Amino acid sequence: MANSDFLITQEPVEQAGGSTTSRIVQELRRQIITGVLRPGEKLRIDALRQDLKTGATPIREALSLLTSDHLVERLDQRGFRVAPATNAHFADNLKTRCWLEERAIRESIEHGGTDWEERVVLAHHRLSRAKREEEADFYDPVSWEALHKEFHLALISACGSEILLRICSQLYDQNVRYRYLASHSSGYASRDVSSEHNAIFAAAMDRNAELTVEILLEHYTRTGGFLKEHI
Repeated sequence: MANSDFLITQEPVEQAGGSTTSRIVQELRRQIITGVLRPGEKLRIDALRQDLKTGATPIREALSLLTSDHLVERLDQRGFRVAPATNAHFADNLKTRCWLEERAIRESIEHGGTDWEERVVLAHHRLSRAKREEEADFYDPVSWEALHKEFHLALISACGSEILLRICSQLYDQNVRYRYLASHSSGYASRDVSSEHNAIFAAAMDRNAELTVEILLEHYTRTGGFLKEHI
């Protein structure tokens, strides 16, 4: 399965190719994940139609599809809203993500071959290069987020279960909203995320499952401390 199946799309809404609804789904997912559309915000069809330059029907279809990812909530007789962000939901998301990805990374380390290693190496290289571009003031947050997701999904891509990969992808998207909120907390900027990624990468390439799991889960749980200031 190609990692690109799960990336946050960078395609403009009106780019040729693919159905209108699928393109709207990807654009709304991106806006929700990155906080352009805020947690709990009412999603007004007319406003979205004008913003995305499309008809009302693809908007409604896209919002209905996003409810299955728990990024959008349907309001009885009152339309849709962005799913609220709460500490309880974050804790549930984090716990489930840690459970599932621990199994997925162990399976990948045990069964992944050279193709898995090459995928992880390439994803890590691309993410590291994006970090260097950030430091050189060429930072593109949309591109970085796609590469960040690609790296984390590459790590578990040899788990042998497409269902597990899809669920982990959905949990990633839900978690990103919380990371964007946490990034506004005092002290978050001092977090050395690149070093955390480097440590995860090194442990995985050494085929050290215990250490990889330990570092990966710590990497995921650090967001919670910063999040308390904003929820």
